Amino acid sequence: MHSSDLITKKSLFSWILKRYVGLQVFLILLILSTIFFRVLPLELQKRIVNQAIAFKKVDILLIYCGLYIGAVMLAGILKYVINVLQSYIGQKILRELREKLYDHILSLPISFFRRTPPGMVIASLTSELSAIGDFLGGSIAIPLINVLTLVTFAGYLIYLNPLLAILSFAIYPIEIIIIPFLQRRFNRLNTERIDATRTMSNVIGEAISGIHEIHGNASYHLENKKLGLFNNLLFSLRNRMNNLKFLIKFVNNFFQSLGPFILFLLGGYLTIQGRLDLGALVAFLSAYEKLYDPWKELMDYYQDLQDSYVRYHRIMDYFDVQPEFALAPTEDREPYRLKGELDIRDLSFIVDGQIRLLDQVSLEVKPGEQLAVVGLSGSGKSTLAMVIGQLYSYTTGHVRIDGRELKTLSKLDVSKNIGYIAQYPFIFDGSIRKNLLYACESILQEGESSSLPGREEILRVLELVGLSDDILKIGLNTLLKPGEHQEFTQKIIRLRETFFKRWGEELATAVDFFDLNRFQRHIRVGDNITFGYPNRDEYKLEALPRNPLFLEFLSENELMEPLFHLGEEIARQTVSLLKDLPDDPFFFAMSPIPQEEFDYYTDIVDRMTKSGRNMLTRQDEDAVLRLALRFIPAQHKMASISFYLETSIVSARRRFMEKIAQEDPGAFNFYRPTDYVFSQNILDNILFGQPKADHPQAMERVREKVEELLKEQNLIDEIIEIGLDFQVGSKGDRLSGGQKQKIAIARGLLKNPQILILDEATASLDNASQARIQHLFSSELKGKCTLISVVHRLELVRGFDLIAVMKAGKIVEMGRFDDLMQRKGLFYELAHGT
Repeated sequence: MHSSDLITKKSLFSWILKRYVGLQVFLILLILSTIFFRVLPLELQKRIVNQAIAFKKVDILLIYCGLYIGAVMLAGILKYVINVLQSYIGQKILRELREKLYDHILSLPISFFRRTPPGMVIASLTSELSAIGDFLGGSIAIPLINVLTLVTFAGYLIYLNPLLAILSFAIYPIEIIIIPFLQRRFNRLNTERIDATRTMSNVIGEAISGIHEIHGNASYHLENKKLGLFNNLLFSLRNRMNNLKFLIKFVNNFFQSLGPFILFLLGGYLTIQGRLDLGALVAFLSAYEKLYDPWKELMDYYQDLQDSYVRYHRIMDYFDVQPEFALAPTEDREPYRLKGELDIRDLSFIVDGQIRLLDQVSLEVKPGEQLAVVGLSGSGKSTLAMVIGQLYSYTTGHVRIDGRELKTLSKLDVSKNIGYIAQYPFIFDGSIRKNLLYACESILQEGESSSLPGREEILRVLELVGLSDDILKIGLNTLLKPGEHQEFTQKIIRLRETFFKRWGEELATAVDFFDLNRFQRHIRVGDNITFGYPNRDEYKLEALPRNPLFLEFLSENELMEPLFHLGEEIARQTVSLLKDLPDDPFFFAMSPIPQEEFDYYTDIVDRMTKSGRNMLTRQDEDAVLRLALRFIPAQHKMASISFYLETSIVSARRRFMEKIAQEDPGAFNFYRPTDYVFSQNILDNILFGQPKADHPQAMERVREKVEELLKEQNLIDEIIEIGLDFQVGSKGDRLSGGQKQKIAIARGLLKNPQILILDEATASLDNASQARIQHLFSSELKGKCTLISVVHRLELVRGFDLIAVMKAGKIVEMGRFDDLMQRKGLFYELAHGT
């Protein structure tokens, strides 16, 4: 890409002049039409006074008034259409500008992002570009309509009275001198504000990214102090900017009032002398008043122009960096399909002009061979891997793949043929499936979606990297939505019956199986009563104490008072035991009172102790009842439920089902052996019960039985498919480090590259997983793909065809494992820890 083609080289107005020409022409035609209907009411005002009112002609009055209101309405409608159209154009330009700038930013060298905080990029692409887009939308319409309006109104004023018009216009040159002078000072402050805002965004972004470190060191005051420095600077800049802004407004308002003063003084004198008729004076005053509107809009436009100019150039200047490599082949050709032969000669990588991270590195790898790169920390291993992967551009020397210089290959050529897996891979927000297919989708050409790996290939690779079990567990813990996977849910219902017949009695100690005729001690009391899950918010457990139908049911079945007494006991026991203990979530796990509600329940207990239940409000009584409904007898040990209340709840269940069926059908889905329970995950649906929290070890045995049955029924792959749709969260935060690493390895393998680069890509895995991946490389990939692996644990390199030992950016030894051990050089020392 030539430097002149960069988006950062484009001027601000280039985004308007060559885009959406048809819309711009239509907009200009609307503006020309509007001018006529904005001036016509002024002439009609004069005629209404001079011809209709002066001569007392009602018919002419009605005609002119009708024309007047019609012209005003048409002018207003046209103005509305112009505003909508210019806003639409502005948003289209903003969308294009944002997409092209983002595309340019993503192509910049990695070294740029090493020194550029994310907050600055985010602020530039969002809030700062939005203001520019709003300006560009009206950058043609606003000056054109207001200049034409000014010229037209000025011509009409001269037509009415040349002397009065010239005197009225005399004040504008003074304003033209003062306003730009103030605006220039405002622009300087605005530039400082943009820089300060960016820096403050970076401070906030850094704090959010490092929140674990902040919490670990309780360094809240330090981070607040950093923010305070920029907050104070912004406070000062904003105040000074506001002072100038309001001064500009004052000047504008003063001159706005000065004009009518001249008109009243001189125009009144001329009218008294009979040299200006009354209708003309009225029209003149009205025209002059309207004359200020376009003038004010032009002043506002000038301010917006200066602000947008500053913003635009601050953004473009910052990102004015040339990408290191072409993004796609410049010739009219398909991306190369390479064999994977690597030839490196005298490769050096120099940063900051002096520091040699790589120094005269030379090596050769044949297609299908496997090279291990080892050495001490800081020896240049990862740098070499990143250079080969085209993440860095080398300074001198040559890197040739199949005889082609790496620098001449486009990013698409490299991505088609090279897979790079980092030590700390990035996982994108979205599903596991999207992350697995990310590399494959990135190299697709237009219309090539069918060439993505299919289900069988994905499942095969998952099994190879040892990710199948992880995703199976995720799938088993998935909540399905009603209406989805209908055929699959029927299979689970049938599986449930088989599971219970085989292992129900054996696993009763680990699972609290749902039974309509038995109290369930491992689910909440509220769920024991309803024995189902709600389909509407007003029936969710937290809302039940305010639900009239539910309260009526409790009263009818004499459950209200026993439940209230249970909630009261829970509150008293919890407050008594925890009030003098530290605020630790561990202690609150034993009670249905969340940590954040403890103070509220403490206050309720104090009031009940002093004055009994009479001091409680309706809200307090709801809270106490809610506490009883949250109570899980097997988990919450601070209180106990009586056998009488358990029995009463079980006997009331069927009556609750009947009441709901009669008075609000569809409000609940009840726990029935023939129905899928959408409030529970797939595993719990198979169990048709709640795993017992006091038998966590037994759940491993339960899972084994479930997986055995799933394999027998050929349902493993379907559940893995469901698990692949699991949303991993921001940066994959809902996954473990090992799971992220396995996803990255699977992502690289699914692309089927000719060269696979691993930069300590198994470092986050346990020994068994590392051994599994290493076996994969030595068996499945042997001879099929050129492998370059940066390795820390030397016991993993025995099977490699070639080992390069690095020190201080140079390769000091190279050979096979046994040969290097016999030389007793640096590799031997590293292997023996000497």
